[in-house]
Amino acid sequence: MEQRRERAPRERDREESEFKEKLVAVNRVVKVVKGGRNFRFSALVVVGDEKGRVGCGMGKAAEIPEAIRKAVEDAKKHVLNISLKGTSIPHEAIGNYGTGKVLLLPAPEGTGVIAGGPARAVLELCGVRDIRTKSFGTTNPINMAKATIEGLRLLRSAEEVAKLRGKTVEEILG
Repeated sequence: MEQRRERAPRERDREESEFKEKLVAVNRVVKVVKGGRNFRFSALVVVGDEKGRVGCGMGKAAEIPEAIRKAVEDAKKHVLNISLKGTSIPHEAIGNYGTGKVLLLPAPEGTGVIAGGPARAVLELCGVRDIRTKSFGTTNPINMAKATIEGLRLLRSAEEVAKLRGKTVEEILG
């Protein structure tokens, strides 16, 4: 009779994923009740494969690791495919979410990711290597990350635009 080696519970739960994860923010939320204070945690996580796929998710739980796990699951459910042009983006775009606004500008190769906080996390995991950004409005990490994803979602390559309009790429680019 063959003996099967049982893997440790942690080893079993952590299967390999094609996505990289980045924890952007953890927030402690307090609810005051009759018996005292209830502490809960919310986590904002960005996942991406660095090849044009990126997602953002939120998770809430009584423990930080559980909140992070829920956020990763949520982010994987909301993954978007982004149009890239080499190491940058095809054109400029403005992403809005709530009061957050993020301006995304293409940059020549070698510029690097010029972005702050949550926008940087989203862009690095998306696979953008050269970009300039400017954020306006809120500094709330949730709104900043979602505004960046909204801006990336608006990007279209010349091939996609030509296909939509029923023209050739040369006609679009002029």
